[in-house]
Amino acid sequence: MAYNFLTVERDQTYLLPPSMKDWLPEDHLAFFVLDAVSEIDLSPFYSHYREDGWGAAAHDPEMMVALLLYAYCVGERSSRRIERRCHEDIAFRVICANQTPDHTTIARFRSGHECALTACFIEILRLCAAASLVRVGVVALDGTKIEANASLHANRGREAIEREVRSMLSEAAAADQKEDELLGKSNRGDGLPEGLRTRGSRLVRLKECKARLEAEDAKARYEAELRRRAAIEAETGKKLVGRPPKPKAPTKNSLVANPTDPDSRVMKKQYTYLQGYNAQALVSEDQIIVAAAITQEPADTHQLHPMLHEAGANLEAAKISDTIGVLLADAGYYSETNLAIAKQEDPEFLIATTRQSKHRAGAVSGRGVPTGARGRVMQGKLATDEGRSLYAKRAYTVEPVFGHIKDIRDARRFARRGLRACDAEWKLICATHNLLKLWRHSGT
Repeated sequence: MAYNFLTVERDQTYLLPPSMKDWLPEDHLAFFVLDAVSEIDLSPFYSHYREDGWGAAAHDPEMMVALLLYAYCVGERSSRRIERRCHEDIAFRVICANQTPDHTTIARFRSGHECALTACFIEILRLCAAASLVRVGVVALDGTKIEANASLHANRGREAIEREVRSMLSEAAAADQKEDELLGKSNRGDGLPEGLRTRGSRLVRLKECKARLEAEDAKARYEAELRRRAAIEAETGKKLVGRPPKPKAPTKNSLVANPTDPDSRVMKKQYTYLQGYNAQALVSEDQIIVAAAITQEPADTHQLHPMLHEAGANLEAAKISDTIGVLLADAGYYSETNLAIAKQEDPEFLIATTRQSKHRAGAVSGRGVPTGARGRVMQGKLATDEGRSLYAKRAYTVEPVFGHIKDIRDARRFARRGLRACDAEWKLICATHNLLKLWRHSGT
């Protein structure tokens, strides 16, 4: 008796359809990204290229932008993995029109057009607004910690950095002396030996870390806080509630810096710590990200007004006339100062005055009640039926956005290093989140 199996013939010659439009379904994300890029203003990208036709041919910026947007949509942020998928993945081959840019070209395009790629956030926000997806009557603000492209264990204190710098300089001096004896002082030779050629950038980063540690001592932070309070009091004409800070001496191991990414900071998470950045997002009711930024501060307190200002600028740049009505935020954004400097044209704030666990624990004993007048007013607003109903929207507005970005798209760690580079990467991640929301909306 013979088995009835489908025939497997790997030597059979096949031809792909002659048109790339037949390689994928019509409603595939790749075609949607290509259509979206055709609606984006790409003039900032083209301004970097010569118009006289001289030089070696470069990849079309329109194709490269579409490649990066699609790659970020499907969770690919490594230039090497993107290059591999341009060879292996049919959707990537459609995006690239069967071209195969290498990982160096992809990485250089991403870093060389950093500002232009950041501006794509506004362009995609404009497309979302055209589809009536940007409703800003009620928005929610929150932050999430994302790992830097650096190890937590690479942190060094000032003494350790000074020892390493002295060691590298003495090793370089010894190598120079040895070469002078071998080649003569007038003969340049091949420079430093191979083992030392890659240490120049590391030495620069170590010196950056040392400079930051010297600046970030307790006295500097104390004086900066006094200046910040004085500026707020001068602007509002009112004395801030609470006692001014007292100078605090740092512990022996409290000041550390990371030579791999000096801009990153140690961030506290639940039950653990990570080396990274605090990523902020202000999200609309339709889970469209209206504003995105990263900060080196672990706490969210000082991000309320900067994020609100950036959201207003983004809405204006995207030609969205609607204004934010109510802003929801958790207790991490609450402070009497944030409420005191709120302007009349700002939206209504609904900010939790205490964390839920502390609020439940102090419900009977009376602990957790804010001492400031504005805090008591805020707590009264949150206690009303309307306040509770509005604040309940925060949990299913902004938190699912972070869940999708980090769990579904696996954007838990930045691929680039440095505050500016990671901020551009975060905006690109958020822009592609909005692009995916627009794609799913177009299919309904």
